[in-house]
Amino acid sequence: MRIWGKVFGFIIGYMFGRLGGAIFGLWLGHMYDRRQSARAGLGSSSKRQALFFNTTFAVMGHVAKASGQVTEIDIRIANALMDQMRLTGDARADAQAAFREGKESDFDIHACLKTFRLISMGRKELLQMFLEIQIQTALSDAKLDPKEHTILSTIAKELGFSQKQLDELLARWQAEFNFHQQGGAGHQTSVADAYDVLGMKESMSDQDIKRGYRKLMNEHHPDKLVAKGLPPEMMELAKTKAQDIQAAYDRVKSDRGMR
Repeated sequence: MRIWGKVFGFIIGYMFGRLGGAIFGLWLGHMYDRRQSARAGLGSSSKRQALFFNTTFAVMGHVAKASGQVTEIDIRIANALMDQMRLTGDARADAQAAFREGKESDFDIHACLKTFRLISMGRKELLQMFLEIQIQTALSDAKLDPKEHTILSTIAKELGFSQKQLDELLARWQAEFNFHQQGGAGHQTSVADAYDVLGMKESMSDQDIKRGYRKLMNEHHPDKLVAKGLPPEMMELAKTKAQDIQAAYDRVKSDRGMR
C-alpha cells in the first residue's frame, strides 16, 4: 500500500494552507498514491504528472461551481475534455473524483494552487498550460461569467501571472474559439483572429512574427511539456494547441505572402 503521497501532500499542504491545505494535500496525496499504484517508481516527473492531473480537474470543478451551481453544460464540458484526453477506467474515475472535490464548498483553492505551484517547481510552461486549460474550460460555452473571471484571476495570481498576462491569454483563447467556429486550418478563417491566437499584431514585422511563432511552438511542444510534468493523458490537449498555433501562423503567412 502506497502512503508517501498522502504524507507528502499533508505536509506540503499544511505548510501553505494550514488545516485546509493539509486536508486538501492529504486527499491529493491519496489520489497520487492511487494513480501510482499501477506504476513502478516514484520519480519526480511522474509525481508532478499525477498532481497536475488531479489538481487540473479539482480546479475545473471549482471554476464550474463559480457561477453558483454546476450545470449540465459544465458537466458536458468536463466529460468532453475527458473524452478528448481519452480517459477510461481508473483514470476517468480519478478525474471525476477530483472534479467533485473541487465543487465542494470547503475546497481551498488558494492552498491547492500554492501546493501545485511548489510541486511544479515554478515551470512557467507547465503553469501556463494549467491556466490555459482552466481558461479553455471557462470559455467552452462561448461566454465568461464575471465570477468565473474572478476565479481565473485568483488562479493566475497564485501561479505567478499578472492580470495583464491573464487578459492576453483570455483574448487569445477567445480568438481560438472563433478560429474553430470558422473552421480552423484550411478554411476561410479571420486573419484578425489568427493574429490574436498568436498574440501578435498586424503591425509586427515578418521577422518578429516568425520569432514569436517559434517561441510559441517551443512553449507548447507536447513532448517538452510531458517531460516537465504534463500528464501523458493531456498530451492530446497540447497537440491540439500546437496545431491551432500552426494553423493561425499559416493563415498569417498566407495573408502576408511570407515564405
